[in-house]
Amino acid sequence: MKAFDYIPLYTYQDYLLWEGDWELINGHPHAMSPSIRKHQFICGMLGAQLHELLGKKQVENCSFYYKLDWIVNENTVVRPDVMIVCGEFKDDFLRFPPTLIVEVLSASTSMKDKNIKYKLYEEQKVKYYILANPDTQTCDIFELQNGMYVAVNEAKNFVLQEDCKMDFDISTFVAKLNIN
Repeated sequence: MKAFDYIPLYTYQDYLLWEGDWELINGHPHAMSPSIRKHQFICGMLGAQLHELLGKKQVENCSFYYKLDWIVNENTVVRPDVMIVCGEFKDDFLRFPPTLIVEVLSASTSMKDKNIKYKLYEEQKVKYYILANPDTQTCDIFELQNGMYVAVNEAKNFVLQEDCKMDFDISTFVAKLNIN
């Protein structure tokens, strides 16, 4: 047997029993980092901007969410920092891909966000994936094109759905990332 044969795999039913904050990716548990002021401030600020932009558009089917569980399948549950969901759902969690996800990078989450979640979100066809880096005051923006993410770092206009385009100047947001 291989060493990997001894690593247990978990399901959503196991996830429901765990204490604390966790994500489950392909059956493997990932402990969530403790929440820190800088990270929470950036998520809140970004969420407020996105909520305001969506409100101006008065889009019925697009909503902003902060730290909402997305149940991808029985072996994968993630909790993006910020997301925009286009489409109706009535559960307390999401069961289909959001349209836009923002992950705020930190030393403890950077590798997971840049690699594991990047591939997961790409495979699940999340239209936009933004990696906000407070340390470098940069954002990497990826748009799903022909089933693969393409870097579009100058994006200002996000087409969330056919009847909803959101003008969001990411450079204005990035300028505010330096929080002490």
